[in-house]
Amino acid sequence: MAGITAADVFARHHHDIYRYLVRMTGRRDIADDLVQDVFLRAVRALRNGAPVGHERGWIFSIARSVLVDRQRERQRQVTMVEDATEPAKEGTQALALSLAQSLAQLPDADREVFLLKEVGGLSYQEIADTCGCTVEAVRSRLHRTRSAMLSI
Repeated sequence: MAGITAADVFARHHHDIYRYLVRMTGRRDIADDLVQDVFLRAVRALRNGAPVGHERGWIFSIARSVLVDRQRERQRQVTMVEDATEPAKEGTQALALSLAQSLAQLPDADREVFLLKEVGGLSYQEIADTCGCTVEAVRSRLHRTRSAMLSI
């Protein structure tokens, strides 16, 4: 992508990357640190002339890589918390808590695919590329996840 700058990528995607990382780690403070790492890697990659391809898929791939690196370092159980940036109203708060609990019960791979689709807005192909799996595996995981969430 010609003329792309890290500032442009940040402006377009930082909020979605942050939301994805909050939901994957369950902690806003950790997500803040990871967002910085994501965009530092993006700056370095752009400086070194890395091919970007589809920008949104590319930045979410970096986010996933940063997350995997952190999980390897910490090797701890991921817990889910409510995103504090969303307004909490009676009923909405209970729904958000129920959603967070449902997400926490999912296998990591299913939760990741679900969040990449619903929070990141990535296409099935972009999710498959990001996660290193097939489009059919993405469809299967999303179907299984949506079915599980409806039954909870």
